[in-house]
Amino acid sequence: MRTADRQHAVRVSGSAAAPTPHARRHAAAAAGRRRRDEPRRTPARAQANPRLVLAAVHAGAALATTGCWTGLGSLAGPADWFGWTGRLTGLLAGYACAVLLVLVARIPALDRGIGTDRLARWHAAGGRYTIVLTLVHLVCATAAHVAREGAGAVEGTIRLVVDGPGMPEAVAGTALLVGVAIVSVREARRRLSYEIWHYLHFATYAAVFLAFAHQLTGPDFEDSPLMRLLWRALYLSACAALLWHRFLTPVRRALRHRLRVAHIQLESPAVVSVYLTGEHLDELRAEPGQFFRWRFLAPGMWWTANPYSLSAPANPRFLRITVKGVGDHSRALGRLRPGTRVWAEGPYGALTAARQRGRKVLLIGGGVGISPLRTLFETLPGEVTLVYMARRDEDLVLRRELDHIAAVRGATIHYTVDDLYGSTNGRSVPLTGRHLRTLIPGLPGYDVYLCGPSGMTTAARHALRRAGVPSRRIHLECFDF
Repeated sequence: MRTADRQHAVRVSGSAAAPTPHARRHAAAAAGRRRRDEPRRTPARAQANPRLVLAAVHAGAALATTGCWTGLGSLAGPADWFGWTGRLTGLLAGYACAVLLVLVARIPALDRGIGTDRLARWHAAGGRYTIVLTLVHLVCATAAHVAREGAGAVEGTIRLVVDGPGMPEAVAGTALLVGVAIVSVREARRRLSYEIWHYLHFATYAAVFLAFAHQLTGPDFEDSPLMRLLWRALYLSACAALLWHRFLTPVRRALRHRLRVAHIQLESPAVVSVYLTGEHLDELRAEPGQFFRWRFLAPGMWWTANPYSLSAPANPRFLRITVKGVGDHSRALGRLRPGTRVWAEGPYGALTAARQRGRKVLLIGGGVGISPLRTLFETLPGEVTLVYMARRDEDLVLRRELDHIAAVRGATIHYTVDDLYGSTNGRSVPLTGRHLRTLIPGLPGYDVYLCGPSGMTTAARHALRRAGVPSRRIHLECFDF
């Protein structure tokens, strides 16, 4: 952590005056109504265990391919081996498609237990495996067909595509999958806006369902009614979860809660807080540290839903997000008019109190990454320390609220202002394990929550590991796409 420019710590244990703006007063007053040793905690909700989920996925893959191993000893010749390899990879690719649908269905238990960012990484890795399995299946199945037919490679391939059961649809689905894979390559992805990249991925749904009929034509399904039943049940369950959580639930909640913009608060020249009101907001059960995907029904903004964390604990009267204007969508938030209707998908995310293992907690935030940490700073139980890093004084947003919370809780805040902070000049945040251990005595026994630019969180994670903090105690979520 760089200290050459300007750094100071604040430790307060008495009362402090609440911020004067009407909307901000509501946010800070919640902390003043609770005693230090009685922070608010959201009741526990169902959440999945990552290891059990992975074990279930692997067990399902083993079950799906059971039939491939029974006749393995009778294979003879290249045609049989090509056919067997195509059969195995086809089953695994079909099974992986269903798993990919479940991973992006935004099932609350999976999201809270595993985390949105980890689910996204699993989905990305699973997508790459699926593409490889699909292409290997295509090549091997075609080679087996050509070898058995005794025709030329071109003629045999054309016959298979034209006359094979479900083959035209399967080929079209494979083409769509490959197209999505191409636009997901890092270099191609950087040239696309998030919105275009996101909507192109809807082609994945079409690809999966185009290939479904072909999947049921293999020998594992023709000879086993039970296998056909289980396969249909798998896909119906994945489709039901996707339809309910990705499409129907947002509509239902929009009609139920009727969210709208109530107030826009300028926090700094580049940062605004958006206050939203609605009906039955307590039913959302949003936990501190979580985020929503917000769709503002204003001209030029209605077609995209961007993730922004809550910057104040949810309450029955209002929700609040604090956003830095770094793109067209985020900059447009400052121009929203009160009364603008809003659709909110969520709450999502696992950066919550459920990850806390002990009573000592360190929060490290950079810039507007303070948003979810501000809610955790107010609500996490135990001894909480906050390190807030920024490039300039004006980038220390929500500072009056943080000081007020620290006063109520007797907590510690380290404000670090450094003109070299950030990555715009090509430099990483100079966090070091030695300095963190000096700043926070007993650091290896802390739970650490990180939120900020990717360069800062990466440097902080490496520094924490060098300082002796176990990886299981370092908690963060990344929204990079």
